[in-house]
This record gives sequence, structure tokens and C-alpha cells, in this order.
Amino acid sequence: MSRSILHIDMDAFFASVEQHDNPSLKGKPVIIGSDPKKGKGRGVVSTCSYEARKFGVRSAMPISQAWQLCPGGTYLPPRMHRYAEISRQIFTLLSRYSPLVEPVSVDEAFIDCTGTEKLHGTAEAVGHAIKKAVYAETGLTASIGIASCKSVAKIASDLNKPDGLTVCPSGTEAEFLRALPVGRLWGAGKKTVERLEQFGIRTIGDCALSDITTLRSILGTASGEHLWNLARGIDPRPVVADPFDRKSISEEVTFERDTDDECLISHTILEMSDGISRKMRIEGLRGRTVTIKIRLTGFETFTRNRTVERTFSDMKTIRDSSMELVRGFNREGKLVRLIGVGVTNLEREDMIEEQIDLFHRPSEKERKREELLDLLKSRYGKKVTRASLLGCDDSISEN
Repeated sequence: MSRSILHIDMDAFFASVEQHDNPSLKGKPVIIGSDPKKGKGRGVVSTCSYEARKFGVRSAMPISQAWQLCPGGTYLPPRMHRYAEISRQIFTLLSRYSPLVEPVSVDEAFIDCTGTEKLHGTAEAVGHAIKKAVYAETGLTASIGIASCKSVAKIASDLNKPDGLTVCPSGTEAEFLRALPVGRLWGAGKKTVERLEQFGIRTIGDCALSDITTLRSILGTASGEHLWNLARGIDPRPVVADPFDRKSISEEVTFERDTDDECLISHTILEMSDGISRKMRIEGLRGRTVTIKIRLTGFETFTRNRTVERTFSDMKTIRDSSMELVRGFNREGKLVRLIGVGVTNLEREDMIEEQIDLFHRPSEKERKREELLDLLKSRYGKKVTRASLLGCDDSISEN
């Protein structure tokens, strides 16, 4: 029996949330990322509105380049707590249409609607219903692709953005894909595309018609066979209903100038630890491992990690573990260009079997302080910060 797979992808999600929450930004170029500092900022674009894309701005582009292309845009820092809130709302909505909802990211998911026709109608009808419900409940638009397998559905959702719905009827997959660039294949990255183009393989149709032995020799046995099947519209991978798809939570900061200022590094780690802790509380997660990432002058990049005995989500554990790792790292006198903090080995709070004893349970004072900080930050954003690292972590201040 042919499957009915939908791929739902929110349109310019972070930027669209900002435009929805601030109607004065609608129709204007909005760029989410680090401060461009009039073209002298460091860091990259997280995402941008479709109005900004008309100027050539793209995700992962250096923020300084984005400023050169679109100096008149509105540049905003990401508000992850708000995006997570809307994401949860969307995933709750999607679960109305099928028990098989597989998260891909905060703004992207697969749904298997095979066998739900008597409840909700055809897959196309479900797609229209989801788009209507998402807009009614969040004010945002989504693009949806529908096909008999995940890879084709994912490609289809990207073809008519924004606010599109594209259907690939079962049995027409190869023809549907034939003229598209080979880079559209799920998993065909820049280096893979470059290697394929060296052999004259420029479209998905070229890939489908290639001899499988050639693809094996170019990409390796497993990768070659996998891409060959995807090019022919063959992808048996199931939609897996996994309520916990998050593998890690992390933040990183690129300094304006390479630095060895220990106070600056320490304060930056404090702010990142605070942000990560808030995300974990919002999403109901606890972690076991803290990881730091250090990039030095010359772009040498290192990672170090530390596993904690018990699960955690508090800022202090993240901050203290990160600082311990940083202090134990020998930079050999080199300056720091970038510092990152992350938490891995995540678990959902409601799935953790261990009991947190009284020595590891946050005090009532700590719990109320974190709740107050979350509330203030949700209202006032980055204006609200913890007090200085110098011995007054128990305070909350507003700049």
C-alpha cells in the first residue's frame, strides 16, 4: 500500500514569529542573528524573512555580509523561549491528525497519514487543514510537501515556499524529481554535489540514470546506493513518532576581537549557561554532559566535555562545569576567537527514573528565583540579566 507522508516546514520561522509579535515589521526585511554593528559584527545569520532574502541575505551568512547587502534591515537577537513556545503549540496541533509525528527540528516535522483517510480525508485535505489550523492558531504560515516517502515529501515542501502545498502523486516520483538540481536530494551536501558535477551529474534525473557502480566509486558503496535510490524516489524510511528528538542544546559567541580577557570569557560563559538553562526548563529537559567549544586565533577549534554524576538543568552546574573545562584547557598563549557551551545526553524530565535527593534538589529560593527570571526574560528579553559574575549570582538586574 502506498504511504501518505507529509513534510511540514514553517516559513522563515524565527523571523515570522518576530513579524507576528511586532506587526510593524511585517513586509520588512528582518534578520535574526548576532548584532551586525554596522557591518563590523561577527557571527552569522540564524534566519531571515523573505523580504530580506530578496537582498541576497541567507541563513548561515556572516552577519557582516548581511549588513552590506541589507543595511536597512531590522536585526534582532533570537528569542528561543518564544520560538520553543510556538513550536510546542504547532506540534500539539499536528498530533491531531496522526499519532505518527516525527520532529526534524523546532519548525519542521514529518507526519504519516497512511490509513487515516476515514477520519481526516485524503493527504491533500489533511495538508490544507493543517495549513489553515496553523495560521488560525499562530498567525504563521507553513509549506507542506506530500508524497509516498519522506525524502520526496521534504523536497516537495521546499518547491513553492512560502505558504505552499505541493503534491507528488504516488508512482510519479522519478518524473517529479527528474529536472531538479542534484543538490535538492536530502543529504547531498556541497562537497557531494561538487563531486557529482565533476562526473556530469547535475540533475536528480542524471543521478537516477547513472550506473550504480559509478556512484559507488564516486561516493562510496553505502552513500552511492542511498543517493541512487533517493534519486529514483525510493525511500523506505518510516516516520518515527519520537517525542524526544532533541540531541543537544548549545550556544556560542564569536568575540568582536580575539581575546584573552578572562573576565570577558567568564561573563560570556555565564550568559550562555543562563540561556541554555532557560531553554532546558522551557522544554522540560535535563542533561548529563557539559561540552565547551573553543576556537583560537587561526581558527584552530577544540572541544572538551565533562559528564556530571546526576542529571541537571540549572545554570550553576552548566556554568561551573564549563569554567572548569576552560580553566583546564591550555591555549598555549593564543587568543580566543569563539567560545561555545553545550549540554548533551539529554533526557525528558518526565522520563527520568532516578529520584533527585535532597542534596541535589534545587532549594525553594533557587526555584522561585529561576521562575522569576524566566518570567522577566519572557517579557523584557535581553534587558533582564543576572547580576555580575563577581559573587552576586543570586541577584537579577535590569540594564
